[in-house]
Amino acid sequence: MYSREIERKSVKCPFCGVINIPEYLFLKNVERSDFLNVFTQCTNPTCRNMFITQFSTVGVRKPVFTKILPTALPEKRTFSNIISELSPNFCEIYNQAYIAEQTNLMQICGTGYRKSLEFLIKDYLISTLPEDQHEAIKNKFLNNCIRDNISNINIKTVASRAVWLGNDETHYTRKWEDKDINDLKSIIELTLHWIESEIRTQKLLEDMPEFR
Repeated sequence: MYSREIERKSVKCPFCGVINIPEYLFLKNVERSDFLNVFTQCTNPTCRNMFITQFSTVGVRKPVFTKILPTALPEKRTFSNIISELSPNFCEIYNQAYIAEQTNLMQICGTGYRKSLEFLIKDYLISTLPEDQHEAIKNKFLNNCIRDNISNINIKTVASRAVWLGNDETHYTRKWEDKDINDLKSIIELTLHWIESEIRTQKLLEDMPEFR
């Protein structure tokens, strides 16, 4: 037999998103199951909503926290003002992929990350090229955009590799079997870093063009 005292676990409230140690009000055994469901209240004073936490009783004296029912609200990734203004569509598509990943839709989130990358690169190029080239960029293959139109070697190098891994997420067979979705996200982060660094540098040079 196990003690009715349960693990007092910090959890993220599925309503307000604040991590806290909630009030565990009362519990109920789930029939023909190795779990307890506990009626729980958020301790954030501005929330105080009720939800259910689930605890495992397998092989333990004190039931151990497993998950929140229903699943906590997915998080969203926040981007800098520079990136948000440069490519709002990138931010939206990336977050849709991120939500899919958090809900374990692993077969489709990679495709979303790949699509977000395309919007990021093309919006970046559209922001740097003359208007008469914009339509061509929109209709051009992403690999060709990177090869032909990006002059910054750091952006070109990392964006190319992001596309390689992104394409693996959309094709039947993978060329980079030792890489996964986390590698793709890491290279997208590098791409964001170099794009933002270039924009920040350009703004600095515009603000301080000459020595005084």
